[in-house]
Amino acid sequence: MQNKNDHPLSEILFITSYPPRECGIATYSLDLIDALNNKFNNSFSLRVCALEPQNEKYTYPEKVKYVLDTSLPSAYAALADIINRDSLVKIVVIEHEFGFFASVPDKYFLQFLYQINKPLILTFHTVLPRPDSALKRRVRNIAGACAAVIVMTNNAAGILTTDYGVDREKITVIGHGTHLVPHLDKTMLKEKYGMPGRKVLSTFGLISTGKSIETTLEALPEIIQAHPEVLFLIIGKTHPTVVKQEGERYRNMLESRIAALSLQGHVRFINSFLSLPDLLEYLQMTDIYLFTSKDPNQAVSGTFSYAISCACPIISTPIPHAREVLRDDAGIIIDFQNPGQLAAAVNLLLDNKPLRRNISTNGLQRIVSTAWENAATAHALLFQKTAGESIDLQYSLPPVNLSHIKRMTTGFGMIQFAKVNQPDLKSGYTIDDNARAMIAMCMYYEWTGDESAIPYIRTYLDFIAHCIQPEGDFLNYVDSNKQFTEQNQETNLDDANGRTIWALGYLIAKRGLLPEAFISDADTLMQCALRHIETTHSTRAMAFAIKGLYYYHSVLPSLPLLSLMETLADRLVQMYRHEAAGKWKWFEGYLTYGNSILPEALLCAWLTTGNLVYKNMAAASFDFLLEHTFCDDRIKVISNKSWLLKGQTAAHFGEQPIDVAYTILALRTFYDVFDDAAYLHKMKTAFNWFLGNNHLHQIIYNPCTGGCYDGLEESNVNLNQGAESTVSYLMARMTVEQYFDQAAIAAHQPESQFQMY
Repeated sequence: MQNKNDHPLSEILFITSYPPRECGIATYSLDLIDALNNKFNNSFSLRVCALEPQNEKYTYPEKVKYVLDTSLPSAYAALADIINRDSLVKIVVIEHEFGFFASVPDKYFLQFLYQINKPLILTFHTVLPRPDSALKRRVRNIAGACAAVIVMTNNAAGILTTDYGVDREKITVIGHGTHLVPHLDKTMLKEKYGMPGRKVLSTFGLISTGKSIETTLEALPEIIQAHPEVLFLIIGKTHPTVVKQEGERYRNMLESRIAALSLQGHVRFINSFLSLPDLLEYLQMTDIYLFTSKDPNQAVSGTFSYAISCACPIISTPIPHAREVLRDDAGIIIDFQNPGQLAAAVNLLLDNKPLRRNISTNGLQRIVSTAWENAATAHALLFQKTAGESIDLQYSLPPVNLSHIKRMTTGFGMIQFAKVNQPDLKSGYTIDDNARAMIAMCMYYEWTGDESAIPYIRTYLDFIAHCIQPEGDFLNYVDSNKQFTEQNQETNLDDANGRTIWALGYLIAKRGLLPEAFISDADTLMQCALRHIETTHSTRAMAFAIKGLYYYHSVLPSLPLLSLMETLADRLVQMYRHEAAGKWKWFEGYLTYGNSILPEALLCAWLTTGNLVYKNMAAASFDFLLEHTFCDDRIKVISNKSWLLKGQTAAHFGEQPIDVAYTILALRTFYDVFDDAAYLHKMKTAFNWFLGNNHLHQIIYNPCTGGCYDGLEESNVNLNQGAESTVSYLMARMTVEQYFDQAAIAAHQPESQFQMY
């Protein structure tokens, strides 16, 4: 693979077990590599050295470059020599499990590590506490050969530091990755898999005695007595190593115990290595997930993580991972091999739906940072830190996904809020959201020509028509019964009216693209609304209106429109002259929300009128705003928790997608006018905020649902995916699409300045 300069990309070699080998680390490695490729496919090339013992041979995909026979001592030195001579390899990543290398004396693996002359990053999948002197020396030697060590929990990092003496600065904690899921309807899934009306308990993974599945079987009679509809799913094949050593003895024991306890109608084996989509559907229909491992030293469990990411309420034995993740009402922890506690916990949850929902929500909030997209970002940042300038991180644009926008839209309009990604019809509708949605879908239709967008544009336009009043103003809040709410009398609606003018003007400017009936209806609404908009003095309302008038005038020019735009723009000029002083070059004595709309509106006014005052003031105020929102190749928009007052320091955290999106829209306008590549670079930097270039290094846009999280807080993202944030993302996505084609970028700026950080 090559980068855009036609030079080979730096190669990162993963030494790990890999499918079709069936083991947890093989699955982990596949998921991690896929996530890295999806997010950073122009940043580096990922290849694999597959680990396999002598008696196991597999046919691998093309990604596998080398194979190491772990049972052959001479193979280690030979592989190290090959890696050293491979000039493309810049980093070697080892997914470590002690059992992988148990068939040869320890010295061969350790010599292998020290023989490699490329930077090594090693992930410890097992970290045992209280080591004896031999294990302590072994782990310290392994860590000493590495540039960096990854573990998956803070507990494991603490053990490495305190019990083994590994330098904490060398350790990076990256949680076991989890899959984003659409959170499908449980009832529908139970029907699909032939389990209607059942309360589903489940556990999954490669089966072995360590999972202590018999603990659940012993608890089931008490559970069934209270809840006869219960069905326990045991999902997964017996571990291949177990099959070779003892056959199906453990599974046969479980089947015998099921018969002895008369549980045949309440237990079902799913005896296969499920595809990922099927597995995630089984977990999404699970009412309670049971993790009953009897190994107190099991540092982390991928099965446990996947279940939480599917919003399963978890009952778990107290492995370190569970104690770390399930604290503070995110799950229930029971003692090892205690059927009585397990039965009591299951019955408690089955009897209390609100408690199940609360535990599910808390667990999901706790685990969302470990989404594979976030795990990939954490790994990529570590790769860049380790390899230095040989790796330039470039985020890939996710495919456009309208699923959530369509789910949030009824035949009447776009619903205001969502609980996670489920539309909350009780929250009603707003003209704000429907106006923005109309703009976003117009942008999407213009870019794609996808005719399925047309009915949605019609729906949003009809909603605007529903909200117009006889005097030409618009009401904003509509309940689920399509009735205007009292909030319209309690809240200033100027900004909502300004946004609606923007949306109508934008749609009218698509004359020739959209059906003429749309243009005619929007024009009628605009003519009525113009009677009201001149009375507006709200700063942002005037700015939104100016943008709408700019678009309207571009296809239907008239002197009254020009005069109205000048009136509104002159008011902004007067506000600027009143407030701007010294280094404070702004229209108000504070920076609040939607700031970038103000300088963008003045620039639109200049484009229409030619008044240089508007242009110069727009440039000065926008550059002032950018100075306060961009730092260290990252955007940090003004916090919604505390506005930035003149002479004070900006508050941190509480960033919202709408402000990032508005900044991107303004940057596009300024770039188009001034042809300054700095604006283009900032546009790209700002969009990367959605993809993980923020202070938490977490995604704000959810590529699985097509929704956008509602905000970025100090230590977490707001998982709800409401209309405002989701539509804001789509507007931003449609804006950057046309500017970041590689050929177009190359024509405007030197390659080195267009890296995405």
